[in-house]
Amino acid sequence: MKDKTASLTSFMKQRRMGLNDLIQKLSTNSYACKHSEVQSILNLTPPQDPELMNSNPSPPPSPSQQINLGPSSNPSAKPSDFHFLKVIGKGSFGKVLLARHRTDDQFYAVKVLQKKAILKKKEEKHIMSERNVLLKNVKHPFLVGLHYSFQTADKLYFILDYINGGELFYHLQRERCFLEPRARFYTAEIASALGYLHSLNIVYRDLKPENILLDSQGHIILTDFGLCKENIEPNGTTSTFCGTPEYLAPEVLHKQPYDRTVDWWCLGAVLYEMLYGLPPFYSRNTAEMYDNILNKPLQLKPNISNAARHLLEGLLQKDRTKRLGCTDDFIEIKNHIFFSPINWDELNAKKITPPFNPNVTGPNDLRHFDPEFTDEPVPSSIGCSPDCVLATASIKEAAEAFEGFSYAPSMDSYL
Repeated sequence: MKDKTASLTSFMKQRRMGLNDLIQKLSTNSYACKHSEVQSILNLTPPQDPELMNSNPSPPPSPSQQINLGPSSNPSAKPSDFHFLKVIGKGSFGKVLLARHRTDDQFYAVKVLQKKAILKKKEEKHIMSERNVLLKNVKHPFLVGLHYSFQTADKLYFILDYINGGELFYHLQRERCFLEPRARFYTAEIASALGYLHSLNIVYRDLKPENILLDSQGHIILTDFGLCKENIEPNGTTSTFCGTPEYLAPEVLHKQPYDRTVDWWCLGAVLYEMLYGLPPFYSRNTAEMYDNILNKPLQLKPNISNAARHLLEGLLQKDRTKRLGCTDDFIEIKNHIFFSPINWDELNAKKITPPFNPNVTGPNDLRHFDPEFTDEPVPSSIGCSPDCVLATASIKEAAEAFEGFSYAPSMDSYL
């Protein structure tokens, strides 16, 4: 029992690791580097890939690299507008904090990103892509909404909906697995959100329980759009090696061009994890896990329905040209027999009562956030003024790279 607990603890810690960090760890592990699949993965995408992940410091952006999305429509927003209360999440480039606006007393989740860390890893395009995708989310019930964004000399700020029902990851961690009706409800709401993104020619690429939140009623809210790829037509492909190790589709590991069906593979992996407690090809040894994803047949224990089995086999099909969703995308998922109990119109209208109610008492109820986050002190630098000390060259570089980041909706969007 102790070994099983230690294994799960190790798994939970690994799951918080980003792919860039994982690659760097693999590259310094002599045993892992001997594995042929790992050697192939470490031989990263060709330099012409505009999204190449690279941990080397980036030179100052040339004029052609500047991202200009127009002037800020909210020039007055600043960190001192907020009272930062608690750390509620962490990522590669910063933290997510619960904050209360000092004027209207509304609660928000504020994602604060360090420009220096983003520039060092050449991730500014992904950050701007995240902002672009957030601007398109206002019309879908299961995607987190952006209220506005702004920047200081050294940080970027996303002012987001505050969702406090907890990460799906957190609830899975506590309950180990879900009964099939609960897993079906969550999978349907996630699929609806992915289908909407696909309708906008956006591929999500990083579906995992850590990026799936529950709202105060128990509905799904998809968050973190940093790895989204825009402008992927129905038959379009991309080739960037990115994602989260446990959920990488075979075609991504093979470094082949991939399409929107990569999201349906990830949906299958998340459904499998909800039903069984671990991702489908999981191993504590990352090289072995990659080998499993590429070569090991899918194994399903007999404690699920035939409909669930058939859906998992369709979504976790290693050949993307035979995967469920490859022809008619979300329509194929929607029409699968596993979802026959779901009325999709009622689902999207949030008229179906969620199978689990987080029972939060209000915005200050943080019971569903991991104490790993909430026990951490709020950094004093988070709310500092736009005149935070930063080297002059760094300020200029950051200003050019994130030009046009700031955003505030027009009054029309509230009507």
